[in-house]
Amino acid sequence: MNLYIRYFDQEVLVKNADEAVAFLSEIEEVGMNPMLERDIREYVGSNVIYPKRYKVRPRVYFIIIKTEAETMEDFKEKKAVRPAAPAPKQELPALVRLNEERFGWYEGALDFKRVAIVPGTNKFQYRDTHFVARCKAISGMDCYNRIVDHLSERVDPRSQFPSAKGKNFKFTFLGLCK
Repeated sequence: MNLYIRYFDQEVLVKNADEAVAFLSEIEEVGMNPMLERDIREYVGSNVIYPKRYKVRPRVYFIIIKTEAETMEDFKEKKAVRPAAPAPKQELPALVRLNEERFGWYEGALDFKRVAIVPGTNKFQYRDTHFVARCKAISGMDCYNRIVDHLSERVDPRSQFPSAKGKNFKFTFLGLCK
């Protein structure tokens, strides 16, 4: 593993921490000290692969990048770039899943603001309420509509229901029904 170090227009590709410390010691503005040297050696010895930036003064930094490149030309042409890790398999966006038609049993969880009376004062307040129900539905959106219809008949009409597309509604397809 080699190290690319740059401070403004001064740059070098070195093979180890000793050479890196020697290069940075030559730059007066960097102000090499035992703490900085120890930190650079720890960075070089660690498994961390992202670049490290060190502050010299306000808005002025030098950077150290770990690389597999053997020469400065290879580094500049990005010949030693690590292959990108394969992207994790992404599931369908929530909006697509919400409208996907699959007739069966769904479990829907809804967090909404329910209007409740405060005992003794006859005043009303909003209370966060979590509601979970299982129902037969055609899609996640149908499940949401059935839950909201059910709750609208049973709670104060001033209660506030979240959007089906938001984070306060979650659903799970449980399986087909006969």
